[in-house]
Amino acid sequence: MSIYKKIAIGVISLFLFVILVNIGLNYWIKKQLPKIVNEKNKTAYNIHYEKIEVSLISRNINATTLLVSPKNQPKDSKNGLFSKIESITIKHFNIWDLAFNDIIQAESIIINKPRVILYKKGEKLLNNSKSIKNEIIEPFRKIVAVSNIYLNDGTVDVVSLDTDKPILSVKKIILKLEGILLTDATLKEKIPMHFKKYVLVCDSLYYKPSAFYAMNIGQISTERSFLKIKNFTYLPEFSRKVFVSKLDKEKDIYTIKLDSAHIEKMDWGFKDDRFFFKANSLIANHVDANIYRNKMPKDDLSKKYLYNHLLRKIKFPLEIDTIQILKSKLVYEEEIDFSKGPGILNFDRFNMQVTNLKSGFGHKKMADVKIKVNCVFMKASPLNVNWSFNVLDLKDSFHIQGTIANFNVVAMERFTKPYINTTFTGKFNKYHFNFYGNDNTAKGNATLDYEDLKVKLFKKKDREKEAKLKTAVANLLLKNDSGDESKKADVELDRIQEKSFYNFLWRSIAQSFKKILI
Repeated sequence: MSIYKKIAIGVISLFLFVILVNIGLNYWIKKQLPKIVNEKNKTAYNIHYEKIEVSLISRNINATTLLVSPKNQPKDSKNGLFSKIESITIKHFNIWDLAFNDIIQAESIIINKPRVILYKKGEKLLNNSKSIKNEIIEPFRKIVAVSNIYLNDGTVDVVSLDTDKPILSVKKIILKLEGILLTDATLKEKIPMHFKKYVLVCDSLYYKPSAFYAMNIGQISTERSFLKIKNFTYLPEFSRKVFVSKLDKEKDIYTIKLDSAHIEKMDWGFKDDRFFFKANSLIANHVDANIYRNKMPKDDLSKKYLYNHLLRKIKFPLEIDTIQILKSKLVYEEEIDFSKGPGILNFDRFNMQVTNLKSGFGHKKMADVKIKVNCVFMKASPLNVNWSFNVLDLKDSFHIQGTIANFNVVAMERFTKPYINTTFTGKFNKYHFNFYGNDNTAKGNATLDYEDLKVKLFKKKDREKEAKLKTAVANLLLKNDSGDESKKADVELDRIQEKSFYNFLWRSIAQSFKKILI
């Protein structure tokens, strides 16, 4: 027999041997996999699949139509985690671990179209912060250990059994986790796995953080160093009347919408078991914010801390170099009851820049937080504000100054008439305030250049009828014009501890007006 025939026979024999071995191992592995997934499955979940294919040449496993459900599922009810997955591909698995260690050790797992729904008691997203680690990550590790996870077109819903309504709903999820390290040591940490790289994209997110509000995000995309969101809303779940009726104490109602926001050069995680967050910038575009307060509930008499204190007491490292809110709108409404309608203050074309925002944690020296605002007040008058404070100042000192120009006081009617039964006519050519304060007192001064100021007071029982006598007396007391020079007034007053910083600022401004005009 020639050497060529011997080589050909040898090659064919080897090829047939490989095929037979592949067929045999495929058969054996297919018999072994159900044992790993079902009989030897020590997790709290049953796992079923429609079809499974194994290739020893490529070392890939492909399973289709997987169903996951709790082993201890109550009859005639749903409680726990359920999932239907279109297909799973496990790439480059380790034959030895599969054969002898009853675990699928592989390079990657690709999960296509998982539909996950969790039914749980209560209305909190997590009753226990360790539940994801204990109920999902650790059981998963007992079956599959991989370096990379790729999830395509996923959906996750968390539903409250108490209300039968969603707490969380996330659609069209794309997730990439690469360089995964999952060990007994990492499972003890706050984030139970390490990874070198992640990418998360989802098309919509609904979250209900409390019984009073719901949050929606149109799109999210994030990697290690950035986060971008589009079409964000944070909206009350009730009408104002119903919301107010549910309040034990006076509280603001927030309605917030924004077109987009992004965080750049972001770094976050846990160090020495403590969370940290740092970012170069946070930019929010076209924010539309409404703050509404009704005075019918009883006062909240708890102390309201200034921002120095609030940042100083944050118990983890937080640092954002620059925050910008661009081309936005802010409306504040305040209402005594529902009979007159709210007083309204408008701040349009609102732009704000905050620099050096940090928590006080771990710092002995810090630069001042600086805030600059420019906007159009009451749809007519440019307003500029500069505000600074130091987080580590135990007195909670601050400095704030601002200027408003060309303000026609008629525009204040939407606030003053329903709230204090008063309207004004006239013009503030320029008002400037400059206040220094702390947690106890504020001092400073203000100047006002104005002309043709007149006041009209209305009856308490009928706001459409003028209180003529009171109007006449008020106009006698008012100084109608500032004259050739701006009028100046010094301001000094004590802070009401149960009121906010903005109440403190407004009272300082009001005192300056009172001294200048009367």
